[in-house]
Amino acid sequence: MYMEHYCVDFGMEKTKFPGDSVITGRGLIHGRPVFVFSQDFTVFGGSLSGVHAKKICKIMDQAMLVGAPVIGLNDSGGARIQEGVESLAGYADIFQRNVMSSGVIPQISMVMGPCAGGAVYSPALTDFTFMVKDTSYLFITGPDVVKAVSNEDVTFEELGGSKTHTVTSGVAHGAFDNDVEALMTLRHMYGYLPLSNQDESPIIKCEDPWDRDVPSLQTVIPLETTAAYDMLDVIKETVDNRDFFQIMPDHAKNIVVGFARMNGRTVGVVGNQPKEAAGCLDINSSTKGARFVRFCDAFNIPLITFVDVPGFLPGTAQEHGGIIRHGAKLLYAYAEATVPKLTIITRKGYGGAYDVMSSKHLRGDINYAWPTAEVAVMGAKGAVSIIFRGDSNLETSEEEYIDKFANPFPAAVRGYVDDIIEPRTTRRKLCEDLELLAGKKQTNPKKKHGNIPL
Repeated sequence: MYMEHYCVDFGMEKTKFPGDSVITGRGLIHGRPVFVFSQDFTVFGGSLSGVHAKKICKIMDQAMLVGAPVIGLNDSGGARIQEGVESLAGYADIFQRNVMSSGVIPQISMVMGPCAGGAVYSPALTDFTFMVKDTSYLFITGPDVVKAVSNEDVTFEELGGSKTHTVTSGVAHGAFDNDVEALMTLRHMYGYLPLSNQDESPIIKCEDPWDRDVPSLQTVIPLETTAAYDMLDVIKETVDNRDFFQIMPDHAKNIVVGFARMNGRTVGVVGNQPKEAAGCLDINSSTKGARFVRFCDAFNIPLITFVDVPGFLPGTAQEHGGIIRHGAKLLYAYAEATVPKLTIITRKGYGGAYDVMSSKHLRGDINYAWPTAEVAVMGAKGAVSIIFRGDSNLETSEEEYIDKFANPFPAAVRGYVDDIIEPRTTRRKLCEDLELLAGKKQTNPKKKHGNIPL
């Protein structure tokens, strides 16, 4: 708290503040240790000096040493120009620690004010980045520079506001109305996370009976196979106390990811969302799902996947944007994961998207199907038009295809589905399986690291 900057140029020797422009320390959230740094915009605009960087690096090193998460409250104008290369070196020192901490301790960034230039990259390297609406911004170069270089007129909000990053870019994982809501929600989320990769998934006492039936799941799937329903209804009815902490709720809405508890144990939940783009996987949803799956795997959090996916989204925009490469990220993440993986096919599991969504073939531990499930290469109409091309009696052929594939039994007969269960028993089955798999030990081949298709 006594450290001060030591720049003696440009009149800086006359202006010094104890602690410089960042407050660092450690404390407890719900009785669990955490290290925190908070940048102070009232001191030199929260700009990063050499001393500022050393203070942040010190608590990051301590967090790694004892195995505790780091939370950064970011509010910085970027590098301190008066210190030149020293401030740039300070950023690089922080970035190096962000990378070394990745997958070892959880790192969370709460952007509470404008962050520009180098100040945006540390949040980008952390596991979760949250913003405050109307007051926080993230951008590499501000509107004035954009105007000078590309002649674009853009506001702070349009360029790097919370809506831009939570809806369009996917840089931020959520946004809150004000600082108080942001900090309180952050405390709530912290309860789901382990302290480090050496800890098991957190468990708390649960008052919600683990073996309760969920009658509403019996009727949640519409009779019409193309009709939409809300996967959040399925998830919330299944987890403890309907408490589901959704991550990135406004970005790539065709996939749902977030934290919940089953019989008191933290789990990561992934589900296709039929309400959005029929639940198809696309570029953004694949990347969103892959990053969440990898976080859960890094920190020993079991994964539950609800599948209703008709395939990958077709179109030139997706193909030219690299859907093959991006879709492979989600496939890679599930295939690489060694935590317990439970899968429930609620309705459609078509084509390569079925494989990608934690199928038995990607080392899924226990895979269930509801009676409404279909596992096939594609839907009946498209399949029949290919198989019986030129046949005038397509309706009869379509009915035959539906009878054969529009049910979960072909997959169950081959062992790709472990059981066909009544939807109302889903919670009980999952809780039993999580208890069984709590001692799961699985390893990947020894290597420096894999080469995920980035």
